[in-house]
Amino acid sequence: MAKFFGNLHLVLVAGLVLALAVMFGVDGDALTAQSVTRWLHTFFGIVWIGLLYYFNFVQIPTMPKIPAELKPGISKHIAPSALFFFRWGAALTVLTGLIVAVQAGYAHQAFTLQDPFKLIGIGMWLAVIMAFNVWFIIWPNQKKALGIVEADDSTKAKAATTAMMTSRLNTLLSIPMLYCMVSANGG
Repeated sequence: MAKFFGNLHLVLVAGLVLALAVMFGVDGDALTAQSVTRWLHTFFGIVWIGLLYYFNFVQIPTMPKIPAELKPGISKHIAPSALFFFRWGAALTVLTGLIVAVQAGYAHQAFTLQDPFKLIGIGMWLAVIMAFNVWFIIWPNQKKALGIVEADDSTKAKAATTAMMTSRLNTLLSIPMLYCMVSANGG
């Protein structure tokens, strides 16, 4: 069992097979493309927001307490890997959410904040802003801060601060975004 659970890819494949078994074996009559897309949207959203909260609740507050000689373990190995899944979780969450809105026929009304889709529309706009922040502010600055791209120490420090503040902004926006997504009647 340790060999199986020690391999993330096997665990993910087994989870997918189990989910497909539930979808087709138990919920087969109600299974639609939209229900599968909603499931994917939820999965990618958990990856994205879970990592956002990991960075803000665990990694950022803990880094000052880590001895200098141990910090490269985070900055050279853990953070770049987590940022990969963070970026793609954001992109795939927004993409699958957009597909859900198109499949359900409310994308235009939601994006233009029309009733009865105003609440889900606000959530969608917040998610788009957050994803923009991930790809165009946080990630470019993290590449500098982590030394993935060349930068002097002053630039690295400024980039780290910008990435952290934008990540905190995304944490702030995630709270009303999650409310909108969960509570929207049209969503």
